[in-house]
Amino acid sequence: FVQTFSKNWAMTGWRIGWIEAPTALGQVIENLVQYSTSGSPVFVQRAAVAALDEGESFIAEQIARAAEGRRIVYEGLKATNRVSLSAPVGAFYQFFSVDGREDSRALALDLIDKANVGLAPGLAFGPGGEKGLRLCFARKSSDLTEAVARLQKALMAA
Repeated sequence: FVQTFSKNWAMTGWRIGWIEAPTALGQVIENLVQYSTSGSPVFVQRAAVAALDEGESFIAEQIARAAEGRRIVYEGLKATNRVSLSAPVGAFYQFFSVDGREDSRALALDLIDKANVGLAPGLAFGPGGEKGLRLCFARKSSDLTEAVARLQKALMAA
């Protein structure tokens, strides 16, 4: 079992986590990670301890915020009748494709110009993603509502 503090406790970039494994693998794991993960700064270690000791309410808030963000984005994009998408289950990204558009890079550039919303082109995620776009909904509801309104307008005009 490998876990990180990055997503659950919003410590992106702090590079701290933990591994639970059978004792017999201890030396193997130590050999693999000793040069790439050792030396976490003290403030990061203290933040990790605080997250474990006091962070359950933060996680609950994050989950509720992500659920609301997912609802706003999914329902807003679906309402255009121009996209193919499924509601994401375990992430804070909505992956979708726009009917009639094959080049996700060109579409992402087009939408940033027309809607002022940054989307990751699906081709960045490997084979099968070439037609899709990824939108992160780990944002305030008001930001997402505005972004979806802009996307709706741009998609309906295209």
